[in-house]
Amino acid sequence: MGQATFSVRMDESLKKQFDGLCQEFGMNATTAINVFARAVVRQRKIPFEIASPSAEITREGAMQAFMDLRNQAKANGVSDMSLEEINKEISLARKEANS
Repeated sequence: MGQATFSVRMDESLKKQFDGLCQEFGMNATTAINVFARAVVRQRKIPFEIASPSAEITREGAMQAFMDLRNQAKANGVSDMSLEEINKEISLARKEANS
């Protein structure tokens, strides 16, 4: 099978990080790109999800999220919490997140 050259431009810092990780995996960047290309051809898709960093929030989506949380609360036996208890939980979660 003949060989072809494939040239890619990328940020220098990203390239250094990529090369370092490839080395940790026991391969070079060329091998890693070949592994990726083979996976794309074999699966006929990009072998990982590519998504927008932020989804558009719609009323329907927000209502569905609310209903999902409501059902989860019922399933976990916490659907009868008072507003005061809910606010205490929110405050606790925020404190833990900032610690």
